[in-house]
Parts: sequence; C-alpha cells; structure tokens
Amino acid sequence: MPSPLKISVVTPSFNSIHTIRATIESVAQQDYPHVEHLVMDGGSTDGTLEILKAYPRLLWVSEKDEGHYHAMDKGTRQASGDVVAILNADDCYRPGVLREVAAAFEAHPDWDALFGNIVFVDGEGREIFRREEAKFDPQIVRFGHNMVNHQALFLKRAVYLRLGGYRYREFKNCCDYEYVMRLIRAGCRIGHIPVYIVNYRYHDHGQSADLRVRANMARESAIIRKEYGMPGGVVGKALQTYARFKRQLEKLFILGKCDLIPGGRHLKRHLRAKTSFSSNIGVDKL
Repeated sequence: MPSPLKISVVTPSFNSIHTIRATIESVAQQDYPHVEHLVMDGGSTDGTLEILKAYPRLLWVSEKDEGHYHAMDKGTRQASGDVVAILNADDCYRPGVLREVAAAFEAHPDWDALFGNIVFVDGEGREIFRREEAKFDPQIVRFGHNMVNHQALFLKRAVYLRLGGYRYREFKNCCDYEYVMRLIRAGCRIGHIPVYIVNYRYHDHGQSADLRVRANMARESAIIRKEYGMPGGVVGKALQTYARFKRQLEKLFILGKCDLIPGGRHLKRHLRAKTSFSSNIGVDKL
C-alpha cells in the first residue's frame, strides 16, 4: 500500500503575537494525522516565541530573514511532506480541510497543485464575504486576475524544488502571483476543489489591509504581467476586463451564480492608509 500523503504547513511569522495562536490551533485541530507544521519566524521580539514554545509538536526556528517570502522558501525547502502549503500567521484553516485536500490528491494523482475557496474575515474573525471559484483558468490568471491565493494553495514539494523558489529579492508582495504564472508556463496541472480552505484575515495588524502594500502589489503585478508576455496600455486593460467577465461567466455556468458585488467593495471599509504591522525588511515603510 502506498504511504499516506504527508502535508507540510509552513507559517511565516514576524511579531505575530496577536494572531499566531489561533493559526497554530487551526492546524493542530485538523482531523488529518499526516501533517507537520513549521513556523519560520523572522526574529520576533513581541512575545511570539513564548507562544511557539507552548506547542511541543510544532517545528520552528526564529532568526533574521529577508521577509515573509524568504521564510516561505526556507520552510518549503526544510519541509518533509509530499505537499506543502503556506498558512500566514494571521490566517486559519477551516475544520477538516486537510483531509479533503489529501483525498483530492489521492483521487487526482496527476495534479501538481490544487487550490480551494476563501472566506475573508475581520480582525475578530467575523465573516466579511466568501470567494468561490468555478475552476482553474490559466488565461484569467495570465491576464491579471490571480484566483489562486497562496493561503489556499497546496503544491507538491517536488514541483517547487524543480521550478525554483520564490523570487523574494525581487518582489516584496507578489511572489505568489509570479509563482502561479511560473506554474502555468511550466504546464503544471492545477486542480480546484469546492472547499472553503481558509479564513483570510483583514485586520489592523496585517499587511493585506494596508493601502501602501496594495499599491505596491499593483506595481509588482504589472511588472510580472509584462515579464510573462501580457501587453500593457489599452490592449492590456481590455484583456483584464475580458478576464474579469470570463471569470464571472464561468462561475455563472458552472456554479449557477456569480459575484454581484466585487470583492474590493466588500473589503473597502476594512482597508487602512497604514496598518500597524511590522516588517523586518521594511515592507511597513513602503
């Protein structure tokens, strides 16, 4: 009999005392036994390490790094699982999702990666909205709409090692988008499962709600699209609009529904000009 699929969960962390306990618990309480959890901490000084010490089964290291994508790269390379996932130190898995992921890979051994759906929550864990995808569509991603958030992506570790790591020295906020583009270019098979994988937190201590970070993401995304052959100017805008409509049409025909309210509108009241997160590479000073 083949060995059960082992899943490695990598959590990049830096001064995450407000949220990391809930993140760790969301992994520890999964009902799938073949899991390892690695926390790659960037040298926290706020009490995060005391929380990590309270979990003897947790694998962790705390040392200066070059940002959260560097931590993600280190953790993926150190992991021993067949499949690696990234769970940020302010996000939480929903109950039972790792068993569903393992079952999906078992049913589709040809998949190189898979992703699922996301529930956006606020700082108190209250639901803001849900984002559900119909399927993976590489054209939509290439034209500028990354439907594969890394919090809901599970990637075979051998594929990561073969294609190379995150380009963390070039991109502070969009390494995950570039990586999905790389998977597409390499012809990797990416599956989708209709499962809400993660509670993705928008809060005052996180990067996602910071408008400076979001502006930098837009800049980096444009650079990445250009690198992968996406035209700019009017043609590029037209292709982005086409991809936006195609995404909704796929949802309508496959799921029987579409997003009547854009995600950005749901999140607008949770965005801040400047949140209070700290970064050991200066992302908080963009």
